[in-house]
Amino acid sequence: MYNLFSPYQIKGLELKNRIVMPPMCQYSVTKKDGIPNEWHYVHYVSRAIGGTGLIIIEMTDVEPDGRITDYDLGLWSDAQVPAFQRIIEGCHQHGAKVGIQIAHAGRKAEDAEIPVAPSPIPFNNDFKTPRELTTDEVKEMVEKFRQAARRAVQAGVDTIELHGAHGYLIHEFQSPLTNKRTDVYGKDLALFGREVIQAVKSEMPAHMPLILRISAVEYVENGYGIDHAIELVKQYKEAGVDLFHISSGGEGPIGSGGKPGSHAAYQVPFARKIKEACDVPVIAVGRLEEPQLANSVIANGDADLVAIGRGMLRNPNWALEASIQLRQEGVIPKQYLRGFPRVK
Repeated sequence: MYNLFSPYQIKGLELKNRIVMPPMCQYSVTKKDGIPNEWHYVHYVSRAIGGTGLIIIEMTDVEPDGRITDYDLGLWSDAQVPAFQRIIEGCHQHGAKVGIQIAHAGRKAEDAEIPVAPSPIPFNNDFKTPRELTTDEVKEMVEKFRQAARRAVQAGVDTIELHGAHGYLIHEFQSPLTNKRTDVYGKDLALFGREVIQAVKSEMPAHMPLILRISAVEYVENGYGIDHAIELVKQYKEAGVDLFHISSGGEGPIGSGGKPGSHAAYQVPFARKIKEACDVPVIAVGRLEEPQLANSVIANGDADLVAIGRGMLRNPNWALEASIQLRQEGVIPKQYLRGFPRVK
């Protein structure tokens, strides 16, 4: 039986445990240049010291106007690579593997003068109305994702995650709520996502797995459900995705039609259903910070990896604490042994 501290391998990515730090925006770039700074370095390396198996660096955007805010990270310039490289090397020194989430905020780019999207539909009354991308501009956007992936590989990542969830650009193309186009990218809602996947894969070493984060359901009236997500996953798997990170929502405010409960593990059934329906490995996420619960998700076969978000913001040593509760020996760094009870 596998547990939270079982090693995991997918293609050439070997993880010491099944604990993932999911991408969580820090909104902490100081010069608005997309370059990570000392905050980001300490933030990520401390989680590596804290025992996390896989750290996925927060949403990092393919162009300046693709950021949620001007304080977000970017990989649209070669000048941004060295700072990421420093973070990745620091995490590697403490046994963690590192991915990066490449994305574009689309119509949810709050600080863009004129955001872009598949169709000119604002997120809500507080957001700007986006400009519809031309067909040629959509193809240029695919190239921007490819270039960002090239820079990520140059920085030394162990894996790349594409953000196809939470109402950002890839999600906007794959959702009938936000894609009202009449060109090829409207007739085939998965086309943009597939092209981005193929472009990014062309820059990745053959041994490196590609992750895609997807919203399994939309919590809005007439939003898509799990069946639509399953069909997307099947197409994205064929295009080259190796591992799926299963989240939900993003195309409307939480609290709209179909609101989820706030209970622990509320998204785990989505992960299991996609895993079984599509025969793909999955990461489960969402209110899983109780170690016994996280462990059960692995032991029950609901998911292959578990992402701990807010719990890891509160405690960079979440994995170390979990190892004590789950009676796992040999996890605590020797420098910290005096601060933890012995495994009994």
